[in-house]
Amino acid sequence: MSEVKVNKISPRSGTDVTLGDSGDTFTIPSGATITNSGTANGFGATGAVNWNTTVKTGDFTAVSGEGYFVNSTSGEIDVTLPAGTAGSIIAVADYANTADTNNIILKQNGSDKIEGSTDDFIVNQEGASLTLVFVDSTKGWIITDTGNSTDASITPSYVAASGGNTTVNSPCGDYKIHTFTGPGTFTVSCVGNAAGSNTLEYLVVAGGGAGGRDQSGGGGAGGLRTNFPSPATGGLEVTATGYPVSVGGGGSRPGCNGTPGNSGSQSVFTGSSTITSAGGGGGTGNGGSTTGQTGGSGGGGDSNQSGSAGNTPPVTPPQGNPGGTSSGPNGAGGGGGASCAGGNSPGGTTAGNGGSGTGFPTVFVNNAGQPSGGNYYFSGGGGGSAHSGGTHGTGGLGGGGRGGGTTPPGVQAPEAGTDNQGGGGGGCGNNAYTNQTGGSGIVIIRYKFQN
Repeated sequence: MSEVKVNKISPRSGTDVTLGDSGDTFTIPSGATITNSGTANGFGATGAVNWNTTVKTGDFTAVSGEGYFVNSTSGEIDVTLPAGTAGSIIAVADYANTADTNNIILKQNGSDKIEGSTDDFIVNQEGASLTLVFVDSTKGWIITDTGNSTDASITPSYVAASGGNTTVNSPCGDYKIHTFTGPGTFTVSCVGNAAGSNTLEYLVVAGGGAGGRDQSGGGGAGGLRTNFPSPATGGLEVTATGYPVSVGGGGSRPGCNGTPGNSGSQSVFTGSSTITSAGGGGGTGNGGSTTGQTGGSGGGGDSNQSGSAGNTPPVTPPQGNPGGTSSGPNGAGGGGGASCAGGNSPGGTTAGNGGSGTGFPTVFVNNAGQPSGGNYYFSGGGGGSAHSGGTHGTGGLGGGGRGGGTTPPGVQAPEAGTDNQGGGGGGCGNNAYTNQTGGSGIVIIRYKFQN
């Protein structure tokens, strides 16, 4: 192979130089570059740039012939344009789709203009990209090409998963609902994308606490945590893996007179973020000799005691509320619920009601929970007990059990919290000790699977 080495090729006459013949191929070795002086056409011609793939995260000065990916996530970025020479070209692209929040500012070099103006040019559209060519001193840099990544067409893809006791299509048609009433694994086989779906909505309800024994406070409801509706709080992103699910059991009734009810067990959905709801606290035992238990919602107090704290451990938004307070020796407070505190005993022989739970539409929970007014409720507190001929507290909406009492006539045993609703058990009164156990929890997961 012959080799010719020269520093410059000039025409013998005129201004044209011909390389090879029609159909010939010229190979540029790997690593070689061709530099455009800024006024030449042909190789490296005006209208094209070489993209610099080192992402810019701070202010910089552009070089003619280069394009830049600019990441303004951390703040506004200034791009100083090179000195204007006819045919010079640069390009910028919004790397992280944040130019609408933190602008990319194109600044002229000296007296050079941008689109005929000496003002800076502000790129403030999400996903914008643009190419600028320097023409002359009258107009300066002119935008010759623009685009916007957010206008691109992406084929929708949707989350696909398995697991749970039941999997049904939501009544609204485009969502699937997975319900866990016991432990299991939620297995994601397809993560989807933003054009279709790539997030989950969840409801995690823990087991409710038991009512106390022998003239006592109602059990607190199991903690309730949810991101429904997800546009308000942000959906839970997924990866293609199996996510363990545990469902807490209700608290068992206490074994000895005067002791508080046992707390419920936590429910956990271990997704890309671990969502843990705490078990409800047990209600206070007889005579104020013992205190109730804290938990997702707290147990009710008895004999001039305050109710126990809810939202323990604390999360935002709160997973529950405190139990109600007793204002006398013969009436106990209700257990706290997901939406409100347990009712206080006003004194005498009247007990406090259990706090109400939180309601959800059937399109999210598929008719699980306690129905009322078109919604389905979870995590109601147990009612407090009354004695000496008093009036028991009602269970909170969402599976809370009624407290024990003697009105209407005859000794009334407390009711247990409802299973798979996280309801607190009712406090017992007048030595009717049975049934004040808390209800077990539930985990519900929903996602969009079609459009």
